Amino acid sequence: MKWKQFVTPVRNMEADEVRSYMQAHREGTFTLLDVRQPKEYEKARIPGAKLIPLPQLTDRMDELDPQKPLIAY
Repeated sequence: MKWKQFVTPVRNMEADEVRSYMQAHREGTFTLLDVRQPKEYEKARIPGAKLIPLPQLTDRMDELDPQKPLIAY
């Protein structure tokens, strides 16, 4: 996928690690990206998450701040 050229790969994180990261960093200093479909997002989401469904990600990369760490789920 072309979008991969815009992100720096990092290791996978378990849910507990993500929770710890989010608790240790101020909201707004990282991007929490939900790549699921809108119906899934409406049913259940993490507060503060930005929805960009995976099929739209390539076209919407400009909505993400390249200077902030990105957590995608």
